[in-house]
Amino acid sequence: MKDYLTDEQVEKEIERLQASPLVALARKDQRIRYRRRQMLYNLRNLEKKGKELKKSGITMEILESMAKECDEAE
Repeated sequence: MKDYLTDEQVEKEIERLQASPLVALARKDQRIRYRRRQMLYNLRNLEKKGKELKKSGITMEILESMAKECDEAE
């Protein structure tokens, strides 16, 4: 027969694990990897958008000109 943990045992094990430096280390690694993946997805999305802009004939010079006009209007 399989042994089951009581609610009290579960809570004690959660407390122990939350205080563990090994869990903190793994969480830090997980956060860093998640942020790097998010950065990758964002950069891929920006590249896709840049390709669409280029296909539409939009250039960096056009965008800089538009930005300059906005700055002058303020």
